[in-house]
Amino acid sequence: MTTLRLDAGFSRWDELLALILSSFAYMNGRIDPPSSALGLTAQSLAAKAQTEIAYVVIEEGALVGCIFLRPEADCLYVGKLAVAPGAERRGIGRRLLTIAQDTARTLSLPALRLETRIELIENHAVFGRWGFEKTAENAHPGFTRITSIEMRKRLAS
Repeated sequence: MTTLRLDAGFSRWDELLALILSSFAYMNGRIDPPSSALGLTAQSLAAKAQTEIAYVVIEEGALVGCIFLRPEADCLYVGKLAVAPGAERRGIGRRLLTIAQDTARTLSLPALRLETRIELIENHAVFGRWGFEKTAENAHPGFTRITSIEMRKRLAS
C-alpha cells in the first residue's frame, strides 16, 4: 500500500469520485438529508483538494482510501474519509487517521474533528474505538431534528 498526498500532478479525479460514492453508497436511503457526497464531481474534488489537504491510499494500482483535511482555528476537520467496499478492516481508515493526527500536530492543532450522521450508529462506534468523543448534536438547515453529531479526538502533545 502506498499513501499519496494529492497535488497538481494528481489526475485520477473520476476514480476518486467513484471511490467516495461507492464507499458512501450504504448511506443512501438511510440518512436524511442525503449525503453531500452525491453532489460531488471530479471537478469539485479537484477544487476541494486545492483548498484542503488530501491523501489517497493506493493498493495494486487501485484507489482504496482517501481523506480530506481542513485546518480550523482549534482543530483539524476530517472529511470524506472513505475506504473502498471490500477493503474495509485492513487498517486503511486507521492509516488515514494517523496521517490526520500527524498533520494536526505539524500544524500545532490540538484535536481532530469530524461529523457523522445520527443514523449511522456503527460509525459512531468505530470513531469511538478510535478515540473520538461526541461533542455536539446538530441539525442541517431546514431540519428540526438532530441529523448529525460532531466528534472530537484530543491529541497528546
